[in-house]
Amino acid sequence: MNTPLRRLIACGLLLGCAAGAAWSAVDVNRADQASLESVKGIGPALSGKLLAERQKAPFRDWSDLIGRVGGVGPGSAQRLSDAGLTVEGKPYAPGGSAAPAAPRPAPARPAASR
Repeated sequence: MNTPLRRLIACGLLLGCAAGAAWSAVDVNRADQASLESVKGIGPALSGKLLAERQKAPFRDWSDLIGRVGGVGPGSAQRLSDAGLTVEGKPYAPGGSAAPAAPRPAPARPAASR
């Protein structure tokens, strides 16, 4: 049975697969220069900085990348992540690697009156 509905569904599935293949994550620790530059916001200068720092040691996480690569801060990390860049397969999560806040001490109780 080859109905128009089946054809429409098949075309939709093919388009969905093609769109998924066109947008894929680029891991900063595994990508070559051309792959890095395929990410919107990464040009020759930034890809060079990323590759130079990666030669010293792979990036552990986004905070490591932000700390080691000049010109990349939390805002640009978010934009690069939104464009498909990952570190160890993970997208940027603001505050994700920050140490948890210390618990607040209990407020002091007033002295009991006699």
